Amino acid sequence: MRVHFVTDEPGKIAAIRAMLEPRYELFCQLLGERGTQTGADGALLVDADLRKAAAIEQIRLVMRQQKRIPEKLFVVEKHSHHLIAQAYALGATSVVSRSREIAFKLAQIEVAEKATRAGVAIAAPDITGSAAAFASMFAAIRDGKPISLSDADNATSQIVDSIEQNGLSAWLEDVRRYHEGTFQHCLLVTGVAVGFALEIRLANRDVKRLGMAATLHDIGKARIPLPILDKPGRLDPDEEAIMRRHPNDLLKDLPGINPEILDGVRHHHEYLDGSGYPDALKAPEISDLVRLLTISDIFAALIESRPYRPAMPRECAYKILCGMEGRLEQSLLKAFRTVALVA
Repeated sequence: MRVHFVTDEPGKIAAIRAMLEPRYELFCQLLGERGTQTGADGALLVDADLRKAAAIEQIRLVMRQQKRIPEKLFVVEKHSHHLIAQAYALGATSVVSRSREIAFKLAQIEVAEKATRAGVAIAAPDITGSAAAFASMFAAIRDGKPISLSDADNATSQIVDSIEQNGLSAWLEDVRRYHEGTFQHCLLVTGVAVGFALEIRLANRDVKRLGMAATLHDIGKARIPLPILDKPGRLDPDEEAIMRRHPNDLLKDLPGINPEILDGVRHHHEYLDGSGYPDALKAPEISDLVRLLTISDIFAALIESRPYRPAMPRECAYKILCGMEGRLEQSLLKAFRTVALVA
């Protein structure tokens, strides 16, 4: 299999050759140098400093030149939300951070190529477009620009279609395999919320409405300082106070935004007993959509991988939810059991 490697540091070429040759047919290119088009198969592997404007412009040129290569991997620091967003904005299909992740991902691509040549269909994960939409929205908010509601709509529609076709478990597994950090959480929450809505047989428009609220629920984290957002350990009290500002109203002036979706974005950390934030709402003030979204958000947070702990088994996560009596609606938790343990 061909691998086209692009970097801004000559020293990285020897390291990548030692890692990948002779298993892969390797083409190496320094940014700023003219590259050779390598066809419509294999993978493009980019390892460059995405904080530099000049490097970004040169990578855009490479992406245009190598647009026929279907798989585009970017090497990015593990916990850097900003750089991960930049990679997806440039057209990454996957982000990797360690040598073993590079080898694992290339091996997956190689297996898929061989299966395709043999006439065996292997479906690519349905998360690439959704992840790119999240990257676009987070980058817009971070830069003080309005987001595109169509990005959120497209991401939600792709997730709904994927879960209807392949089930929630397949979606959760793909997300945890290919993504981490804030994007992993957003993708997981949306998947869980959509799975929940489908399980309780909500109308199609309500499935989409809940999915949209989940897609947008953490968009305010784009305004949280990156050292806090990307911190590998637990937050201290001051950092936690800053993090609690993320359910804000920055979407309220977005044309076409549904008021129920805005309600979900602002209030997904509210509890029935009034102990939540930002408005300390109590049960009569909390909508059904918010109640569904809150359960989905907590469950997704428990089963995702965090820098300071591994993913929690789904059975344990559901047990924790059931122990939150008085804060979460017990009838909904009973309905959520199949989603949590079976779907």
